[in-house]
Amino acid sequence: MEDREFVKMRQHMIAEVVAEAVFLTQQLGKPAFAARVVDAMADVPRHEFVPLEVKPYAYLNRPLPVGYGKTVSQPFIVALMTDLLDPQTGDIVLEVGAGVGYQAAVLSRLVKHVYSIEIVEELAREARHRLERLGYRNIEVGVGNGYYGWREHAPYDKIIVTAAPDLIPPPLIDQLKPGGRMVIPTGIPEKQQLVLLEKAADGKLATREILPVRFSELEEGDTAAGAA
Repeated sequence: MEDREFVKMRQHMIAEVVAEAVFLTQQLGKPAFAARVVDAMADVPRHEFVPLEVKPYAYLNRPLPVGYGKTVSQPFIVALMTDLLDPQTGDIVLEVGAGVGYQAAVLSRLVKHVYSIEIVEELAREARHRLERLGYRNIEVGVGNGYYGWREHAPYDKIIVTAAPDLIPPPLIDQLKPGGRMVIPTGIPEKQQLVLLEKAADGKLATREILPVRFSELEEGDTAAGAA
């Protein structure tokens, strides 16, 4: 049974996230995140996705270090990116940057299946084991460079990217279905913007900048994704 204190802290975190969304009414076009997104956030035990030494801080609305020079994203940003993605129950989603698996866990409550890529093999292995232990059955974690997507399972209804390239990678655009959405931070480190990309039925692209963000850089290399 889950620790009552963690439940209370998670409720407080959710209240903060919901309150903060009000300040983005103009960018979101609405005064609140979708209720099902908030419910998914409330359902995922963030303390299970962070190292032991930072568990007491798991429900602070801030990014936390998880090793390998990486962080788990701020809960508000996870909620924002998830809401912008507009996840539907039948969606097949690609996540670039599995990290510890927290974002994938939130998405798994909202979509049919999540394919998640992580370039750091040890991190991917740990995320895979953690998600299996916690009972998330509709997530597959692969190892490789997400810049190139994961062509084996493409095309995707939605794509979410948790590291920032200078420009949106063409392979990811190619692997997004017509009618699909991608949420991605882009730009040089000091001037990143969270961007919503929408691909029309005829393949035309439309992008909208949401707000300034700070993510680690998305590496470009020659290692495509796989299930190592």
